[in-house]
This record gives sequence, structure tokens and C-alpha cells, in this order.
Amino acid sequence: MFGHLMKAITLGALCFFIGAPLANTVEISKVFQELVNPPLVPEHTQVAKGPPKIVQIKMIIEEKEIEIAPEVYIHALTFNGSVPGPLIVVHQDDYVELTLVNPSSNSMMHNIDFHASTGAMGGGELTKVSPGEEVVLRFKATKAGVFVYHCAPGGPMVPWHVVHGMNGAIMVLPRDGLKDNKGNAINYSKVFYIGEQDFYIPKDINGKYKRYNTPIEGYVEELEVMKTLQPSHIVFNGKVGSLTGENALKANVGDTVMIIHEQANRQSYPHLIGGHGDYVWERGNFSDPPQTNLESWVIGAGSAGASIYTFKQPGLYAYLSHNLIEAFLLGAAAHIVVDGEWNNDLMKQISSPSPIK
Repeated sequence: MFGHLMKAITLGALCFFIGAPLANTVEISKVFQELVNPPLVPEHTQVAKGPPKIVQIKMIIEEKEIEIAPEVYIHALTFNGSVPGPLIVVHQDDYVELTLVNPSSNSMMHNIDFHASTGAMGGGELTKVSPGEEVVLRFKATKAGVFVYHCAPGGPMVPWHVVHGMNGAIMVLPRDGLKDNKGNAINYSKVFYIGEQDFYIPKDINGKYKRYNTPIEGYVEELEVMKTLQPSHIVFNGKVGSLTGENALKANVGDTVMIIHEQANRQSYPHLIGGHGDYVWERGNFSDPPQTNLESWVIGAGSAGASIYTFKQPGLYAYLSHNLIEAFLLGAAAHIVVDGEWNNDLMKQISSPSPIK
């Protein structure tokens, strides 16, 4: 239901050194988490089983051209080929052990900054890899919540890499699961992972969006558009229509759905048309009680948040940024199609449209 299985590696217990005197060496097991493309998420347990583990993941950096709208292209810089990069799921006090691979077919240096980590510029200083190199980073997930990760190679290249798609999210669940403000368990049956991406595509003298032969070819002109702070496109999961129409998300009446919303560069204003945020962690901080019964909420720039809603009626729901200009004119919208029986007590059309008497 949440993607592929988190696969345990049959290595038994591993003894390793965690930045402390040798006497404090501990035994800890390793598991391998298979990452999946958004909007799917890795299979996981909502409550941790056993003591903290080392969760091993592997991400391959891919530079590739993508079509973000009809006849509009950008050379995306991606983690594992998707925009956003895949969601990582661990529990508080687990260790994330990432192998980051930059194939020789790529053209530039990359790294990764985890907002969930502590020290070394979020790991960015320890993960710089040139084409043809790989690096392994391990950090302890000490804070529970949903956090952004992104490439941060330095200087103007930081925002340029981020707005070319090189960002994603990690969810660090409390070991005993999510709780409401009274300490009661909150459980979900599905998770949808949405990455909101702002793009800045230059136009030629005829008003047509430019297309470049290589990623770096558009660098100077793209920076000029970026300086205006006016995106040409704001989309969910990499392109206009990625989560609408035939690509709409699916649920059933009675499903309790978590929606993870990540925005690495700008503020966003999620709203579920026809529903609500039963529980909302606007800034993703699972250690604090969630807000409840919200009509819309705010995802801060450079952060991720989570909301939970139990669907009560069938039909088409729109999940969008309630800056409606961004949603309807620039592309920041998704659809959720819900199957089930209609409840007239919640809503009923008393009369159909007819001429005014």
C-alpha cells in the first residue's frame, strides 16, 4: 500500500563506532529501504519495532531533460530521477545511511543537505561528489517530523539546483507513532507524497519558452528569471497535470489519508476542496500536537508538512495551493478520486437548477 517493502538485510547485529569512546560501542541492526517514485512512499510501520536501526538507502543523481508542461522543457537535476526526490521514512533515533552516487554521465558536482540532520551544513559538506564518484553518509534522526532535503553545492548554484528539481523529503516518525493533543494514537491507511516545485523558464524574443542543450547552457538566463521571484510554473510532482486526470490519486470513503507536502524554496497554502485538515502539522513537527480541523494551512519555505483527513464522501477532490493563481494558472494542483457511498446527511441537493420564479 505504501510502495515497496523495507527489506531487512540478513547481516545480524553489527558493532560500530558512533563518534564516542570505544567503551560506548553499541550493537545495532541494518535494514535496507527501497525508495520509490512519488507520490508513492516506502512501506513502513507507523510504530517502531525494536530498538533503533541503521536504515540504508541509495540515491543515484540523474541529470535529465523533462517536459514540465506542453512544449516546455528543463534540464532537471534529480535524486533517483524524480521531481521531487523520493521520500525516506525512518523512526526517531534511527540512523540514516545514504549512499549517494553521481554517475560519470553527469556534468556537475552535487551533494545533499538534510534538514533533519545535525552538523556539517546538514551533511552537505560531507557529501560533495563529482561525476564518477559516490559517497556514504550516516546521520542520526534525532528530531521527529517531516523535513526537506536538497542539493546545496554553494553560492548561486544552491537555488539553481533546487529550482531544477533537486529536493525531496524525509519523514521521521515518533517511535511510538503519531499522537493527538490528548495522547491518543493517530493512524493512517494511505500516504500521498507531493513535492511542490517552482520553475523559472526564460522566454525568447517571441515569447516562447527557451529550450537548452545542456543544463549549464541556461544558467545565466535562468538566474535572471529567478531574481524576479516570479516563477513561470508552479507544479506538483514535476509537471503540470502529474496528479490530475488519468494521474489522479485514488482513495475510498473511510480511508484516512496522510498527505505529505514539501516545498524547498517558497511558501505554499494547501487546501483540500471538499475536505479539511483533520490533523495538520504545518511545519512537520511531530513532537508537537497537531492543529485540527483546518480549512487551509501554510507550508513554510524550505520545509515540509503533513495533514491527515478521513474521506467521508465519494467524488472528485482537488488538493491545491490556495493561492488560486498558482493553482489554476501556474499548475499547483492535484486531484483525488474517492469511491464509495454518498451520505445525504452530510450534503444533499434539495432541488436541481431551474429558472428563477
